[in-house]
Amino acid sequence: MDLLNKLRAVEERCAKFADRTAMPGLTVIDRVLGPCEVVVQGRPTLMFGSNNYLGLTLHPDVIAAAQRAVAEYGAGTTGSRTANGTLAIHEDLERQFAEWFGKRHAIIFSTGYQANLSLVGGLCGAGDVILIDGDSHASIYDATRQTAAQVIGFRHNSAESLLKKLERLDRHHRNKLVVVEGLYSIRGDVAPLGDIVEVCRAHGAYLLVDEAHSLGTYGPSGLGCAEDQGVLEHVDFLVGTFSKSLAGIGGVCVSDHPELKALHFLARAYVFTASGSPANIASVSAAVNVVRTHPELRDQLWANVRRLRQGLRDIGYVIGETESPIVPIMTGDEARTIALWQRLLADGLYVNLIVPPGCPVDECVLRASCSAAHTPEHIARALDVLGRVGAELGVTRVAVS
Repeated sequence: MDLLNKLRAVEERCAKFADRTAMPGLTVIDRVLGPCEVVVQGRPTLMFGSNNYLGLTLHPDVIAAAQRAVAEYGAGTTGSRTANGTLAIHEDLERQFAEWFGKRHAIIFSTGYQANLSLVGGLCGAGDVILIDGDSHASIYDATRQTAAQVIGFRHNSAESLLKKLERLDRHHRNKLVVVEGLYSIRGDVAPLGDIVEVCRAHGAYLLVDEAHSLGTYGPSGLGCAEDQGVLEHVDFLVGTFSKSLAGIGGVCVSDHPELKALHFLARAYVFTASGSPANIASVSAAVNVVRTHPELRDQLWANVRRLRQGLRDIGYVIGETESPIVPIMTGDEARTIALWQRLLADGLYVNLIVPPGCPVDECVLRASCSAAHTPEHIARALDVLGRVGAELGVTRVAVS
């Protein structure tokens, strides 16, 4: 087989869209009109496919912090954290995260993807065992592939399945790391962290929880699902990303284990990557302050989640069972799902398209995401488009007059 055959297969799939209709994965946003409104192909479009859960991308405090940092530090650091790329604001942000979480230590990364690569790659090696949820994010799967550790998958959100896997391992002679997510990004379901913590503690396993989509949205302080479920103190490593609720780019890990600091020298994905830009680091710091001082943003987010979910049910869509800012619309067939996505976009509504290989065949999903910045009018307009187009294409169970 030629080395390029796998790329040609992608080209063949793309050829299906040669009629210049919208191309999945290649949708260009021409302009940003607001946190929930953009311009795509010259058309004003409602954004219901963003991870901007708290609507902070255009918050004045966040923008001002970025502008000040550019003026003071310049556009980039031109080096990794272990070379010349550690500025005072990097260490300030790490102290800010440690204090917010009530943990002793924090380390920040240039991307959230890199955070998982650095943690798993820096912690695990030959003779260790990594146990991961079957629905884990690509960054977690990729993180395991860079190690010589044994990798074992367990059934999605099943503490029972995890227990059975751990029972087969030698408790006294094998280092074990369990990796789960707080909120899963495709179907919007939440991990049973209380049960998972109990299993890990009973079998001497370390636990890493990736709170990428739940940081800022869950828990009384916005710390994620571990806080929301009352197990924050029992999680060894908590990973968060900046590119969702915090409206930036980057990642963080917080922990009470002092050994975390050694990743500064040990994690290849950290050592050999340029540090976060001054503007980004400063804007994330400002976003953290907004999240901590404005809990009403979470209240607004959850009110919008409930309004959108109820509206989708009323229209006749099949949606995921878990109430979360990620609202999966179960569409099934790939061709029908793509047609629905294209029509929604043509009518001014952007949602995310999940098709194989991102999901099993005939289990395709349109993923809508809620934001605290969505207004009742935004949601009403989105539901109007979804209802009309869904009925025309025969996707919904309710006729729209």
